[in-house]
Amino acid sequence: MSICMGICTLLFKTLCLPLQLMELVGLCGFYKRVFPFLMFKISANYNKKMHEKKKELFGNLSEFASSDAGPLRLLEIGCGTGANFQFYPRGCRVICTDPNPHFERFLHKSMASNSHLRMEQFVVAAGEDLRSVGSGSVDAVVCTLVLCSVRSTHRVIQEAYRVLRPGGAFFFLEHVLADPSSWTYFFQHVLQPLWRYFGDGCELTRQTWKDLEAAGFSDLKLRHIEAPLSPLIKPHVMGYAVK
Repeated sequence: MSICMGICTLLFKTLCLPLQLMELVGLCGFYKRVFPFLMFKISANYNKKMHEKKKELFGNLSEFASSDAGPLRLLEIGCGTGANFQFYPRGCRVICTDPNPHFERFLHKSMASNSHLRMEQFVVAAGEDLRSVGSGSVDAVVCTLVLCSVRSTHRVIQEAYRVLRPGGAFFFLEHVLADPSSWTYFFQHVLQPLWRYFGDGCELTRQTWKDLEAAGFSDLKLRHIEAPLSPLIKPHVMGYAVK
C-alpha cells in the first residue's frame, strides 16, 4: 500500500507543477480575494453539519471569564468569516485575527447578525506572530479549522498559550490525519498536493493532537471524533486545554 501511495502522490505532485509555478511568479494572489467568499459559503454548510459538536465544544466557554474583569475576553485565531460567533456567550468581547485582510467585510456581516457580542478589533496577523496581543491578556483562545493551514502548528499553540491568562483555555476543533490502516489515510496523502492549492495551504495529513499534547498545558481535554463530513476531512480532534 505504501509503494502505491508513493507513486500516486508523485503523480499528483507532477500534475500540480503548473500551480506551483503560478504561485512562484505571484499569479495566485487573486485567490486570496476569492477564498473568503468561498469560505463564507463553505462555513455555513460546515456549521449546519457540525452544529451540535460546536454547541458541545463551546458549552462551557463562559466558565473561563475572569470574575474581576467583566465579560469573557476571547481571541480567535484565523477567525475567517466569523462562523463561530453564534456559539459564543452573551457579552463576549472578541479579538479577531486572520492573515487575510479580505475576510474583514464578512466579519462585520457576521457580527451584525450576532449582536450579543462585541468585536474589539480585527488584527491582520498570522497565528505564529500575535505580538499585538499582550501576554496573559485573554480568557480564552479559539482555533477551528486553522491549525491545518498554518506554517507552524507548534508556534501557533505557543502564541495561544502566551496570550492566555493563567487558568484560561484554548479551544480547538480541527480535521486531522486518519488511521494509517484506512483508505482515508491513503487518499489524504495522495490528494494532498492538489488539496493544498485549493484549500489555501490546508494540509490533510497533520497530527495536530501531538502538538497539543506536547504544548505544556496543565489540563488537556481532547477527543478524536468522526465528523459527518466528506471522508478526507472526517477525522477530527476537538476539546480544550487549560493554561
